[in-house]
Amino acid sequence: MSRAPVLFRVDAGPRVGWEHLSRCLVFAAALQRRRRPAFFLSQLDPGSLGLTVKRGGNEWIDADAPAGAAEDLEEMVREVRRIRPAAVVVDSPDAKEEYLAELRRMGVLVVSMDSAAGVRFPSRLVINPLLAPDRESYEFVRGTQVLLGARYAIVRPEIRRQRPIRAQEPVQPFRALVALGDDDPHGQAGELAKLLLNCPRVGRVDVAARPWHPALEALKALAETCPERLEVVSEPAEVPSRISRCHFAVTAGNAWSLELACVGVPQLMIVQSETHWPTAQRLEEEGAATCLGWHANVSAATLRQAVQELLGDALERQSMARCGRKLIDGRGPDRLVTALEVLLHPSRLVQAEAAAA
Repeated sequence: MSRAPVLFRVDAGPRVGWEHLSRCLVFAAALQRRRRPAFFLSQLDPGSLGLTVKRGGNEWIDADAPAGAAEDLEEMVREVRRIRPAAVVVDSPDAKEEYLAELRRMGVLVVSMDSAAGVRFPSRLVINPLLAPDRESYEFVRGTQVLLGARYAIVRPEIRRQRPIRAQEPVQPFRALVALGDDDPHGQAGELAKLLLNCPRVGRVDVAARPWHPALEALKALAETCPERLEVVSEPAEVPSRISRCHFAVTAGNAWSLELACVGVPQLMIVQSETHWPTAQRLEEEGAATCLGWHANVSAATLRQAVQELLGDALERQSMARCGRKLIDGRGPDRLVTALEVLLHPSRLVQAEAAAA
């Protein structure tokens, strides 16, 4: 690494979830391909996540306060002065306008990753890695660049590499994948797996869960009761092979849904969070998935009927696969890095200073 680093401010834990950290890690990996090292200032729970950050070639600094707090802003100012990053990426719903404005006044390029559009952004670059909300929902200062939509969906490289393998539907018997994402706030993965096992024509069910999933041990205990038909995969190296072999997936309209659409996996979505509602609706409108509704309103009969209709219609599965692959091409991380490099180019900085003068 021979270029100025990028500092990420993101937390992960039961309170804020783990999806924010996961997408920042993918972004950091794309930056490393452009020879830019990454520093993570984060509060991580469990603490073993620090090893995950470092395993990717990044540096981890344990934050003293939650993101967005006054104490955190003081620590961020110290770290910016010490590390002297080219840019600061803030991915936290608790980072308000005053917090971001203070960072920008330090002369560093501020990047905000946000899917809620709940504040007015003084950042130079705003990124929405999901499919919604649209540009009209965001409020930002003059000169801010906004990147959103399917072109900027964050897809892990190991998942995107499954596109050629998943170009044709796998051979039967039918395999289902339960992939509710990094966050399973309502602990439904196990219940959904049991419902799928009871569906006719479903031969095997895989549950994809991160190693820090709160109910991982319970899921593994459930899998031991039916080892021939149920398996829990938690290691990153195991997940891509399960994705390439499944016939459909049950997802939640989050980042994992976009990754599965990129590969071409038909999906039944059960929304777990209000933030993911617009993305689930957009995927259904594009024909890449079927949204069954809010998690509390989806009954076992509804899921069973949806599974039977999907497995009984090969043309519908093929259509979903084509629409998903057409919508998400998996090049989002590279496009985000290119956009950041354009803003960091010296000529752009000179133009910005001239305009300010």
